[in-house]
Amino acid sequence: MTNDLERRMYEHKNHIVSGFTAKYAVDRLVYFEECGDAETAIARAKQIKGWLRRKKIALIEAANPGWRDFAEDWFK
Repeated sequence: MTNDLERRMYEHKNHIVSGFTAKYAVDRLVYFEECGDAETAIARAKQIKGWLRRKKIALIEAANPGWRDFAEDWFK
């Protein structure tokens, strides 16, 4: 969950913040949702995090079957 997706992707692509995403080189934006408020966004993020991997993959593939990086050209 973030209130600035562009900043967050910059951090991931440049491995600025340590943790899971830096350790495993998670730096592609293949899925995102917009929410009206932070409380709803946090609840949705927790819901998805609780899913099994195959359900998360199905969610991504329904919206982005080619697993295109939506942020691919943001910082060139």
